[in-house]
Amino acid sequence: MSRQAKRKQNPTLIPWRLYVVVGFVFVLFASLIARAAYIQIIEPDKLRHESDMRTLRTTSNQVQRGHITDRNGDMLAVSVPVRAVWADPKHAHDQNAFEDMRRWQALADVLQEPVDKLVNKVKRDPKKRFVYLKRQVTPAVAEYIEKLKIGGIYLKAESRRYYPAGEIAAQLIGITNIDDVGIEGIENTYNTWLTGTPSKQKVRKSRDGRVVERLDIVQEGENSNDIVLSIDQRIQQLAYRELKRATEMYQATSGSVVVIDVHTGEVLAMANTPSYNPNSRDNLQSHRMRNRALTDTFEPGSTVKPFVVAAALEAGTVKSNELIPTSPGWMRIGGRQVRDSNNYGDMSLAKILVKSSNVGISKLALSMPVQQLLGTYQSMGLGNYSGINLTGESAGLIHDRRRWSDFERATLSFGYGFTATPLQLARMYATLGSGGVLYPVSILKLREPPQGQQVLSEQVAKDVMQMLVGVTEAGGTARQAHIEGYPIAGKTGTSRKAVAGGYGDDYVALFAGVAPVHNPRLAISVVINEPKGDKYYGGDVAGPAFAKIMSGALQMLNVEPISEREAVKLASAPRSAE
Repeated sequence: MSRQAKRKQNPTLIPWRLYVVVGFVFVLFASLIARAAYIQIIEPDKLRHESDMRTLRTTSNQVQRGHITDRNGDMLAVSVPVRAVWADPKHAHDQNAFEDMRRWQALADVLQEPVDKLVNKVKRDPKKRFVYLKRQVTPAVAEYIEKLKIGGIYLKAESRRYYPAGEIAAQLIGITNIDDVGIEGIENTYNTWLTGTPSKQKVRKSRDGRVVERLDIVQEGENSNDIVLSIDQRIQQLAYRELKRATEMYQATSGSVVVIDVHTGEVLAMANTPSYNPNSRDNLQSHRMRNRALTDTFEPGSTVKPFVVAAALEAGTVKSNELIPTSPGWMRIGGRQVRDSNNYGDMSLAKILVKSSNVGISKLALSMPVQQLLGTYQSMGLGNYSGINLTGESAGLIHDRRRWSDFERATLSFGYGFTATPLQLARMYATLGSGGVLYPVSILKLREPPQGQQVLSEQVAKDVMQMLVGVTEAGGTARQAHIEGYPIAGKTGTSRKAVAGGYGDDYVALFAGVAPVHNPRLAISVVINEPKGDKYYGGDVAGPAFAKIMSGALQMLNVEPISEREAVKLASAPRSAE
């Protein structure tokens, strides 16, 4: 029987099938409508949340770290654009990115990494969405990586700090870490000021990562700020060059130089050796990164003798024209001896300083209450912070005792029994040059002259300055620190280094001074730590470096030298009776 005949025998077959199909379609559409109604009316937030999870992102703009410049606008630290190479392991696995190992080998070569190590970073956790492969690669390397087109490998913008001055100002400027956060020096102290805050914005991104809609501002950003230092890069370079030459010549362990403007307290140079290259992070050594000019302390030796004279003049226990007997060239104090290199007989205050007489200066110290001497030291900045506000600064150490033996009082007068930093020593001499006005030390360029404190009478300061002129003239202890045309008021120092149970065989060679005497402009301290060989005295080791730095710096600042006749007149000016 044919199929058509069967249909004619069962006329209900076709309508029944039709009803089933129509009913199925109706149920399907009813289900779709019900589902759509449920999603859009009863519970619309769930899918919105799922969508937002996949498309909403918070982006932030990159804020470049602020510049650090010297007082003349020369760059000392600047941020340069670099890129970070990162991987999305999940995306890399999804795209079968490991099939073409030639591209991975090329990537490993340009990143200077073993290819196995690089691949394992990405393969280790297929569910991970982010892993760094290399930070701070150059734009040229980044461009090459983009051309490799490896699935799951991406680049993002970041910045790297560059220091044009290199090792010359390394300890002062400091460095940042790989995340551009300051960890040493100025970079660390003023990190918040230099950093700024990036603005954050909520955006909607497509599947390929493109921004299709910009929504709300999540956080308003703040621009970074620049810093202008008081440093003069020309003087800084000169100071570092001469300091390095001196430490190498005398095979010294380390050295420091500080140059201060006597009228403002601004630091024009602060250099240390050994130094390091802040642009190369390989083999960084902590002892090279330390800013010794403000962290390391030493016993200042004879460099404090001018301030003993000043204290005695202020106390009225001695007059400027008084003679001090020092024969026979030694004296016994409390069972101990204080000795001079020669028997100088009766000495004026000026000659005591010129010949650096321990006997003469000890008698001055014993002629006044010990608190008078210690008070003068402290008023000149010893035992206190300088106001420079740099991390790691040491205040030095002055003991606070009720009772001092006579010998201890004598040793205080020639620079033993307390400690100071190179910065404090330069500040003391700057106070002499400013007419007895103590200024807070500033590493930032000042817009207006600061308010100083009169800690020493102006006349006493001028008298002591005149007494010190002979130190660098014929017959003085620092003939090598003499500068033609720029009379110096300075003092040498050679202090023995303390060890457990007494003093060892190592020395610290020092010279500090102010110039020019008739119109003071700069104060400089030079400290050479542990010079080797036959020469270790301050006049021989630190004096020549002082002369070259002071002479060059004054010329850079256009300070006019005086004529030979004026220099002779100044040198022969009455300072005290002989």
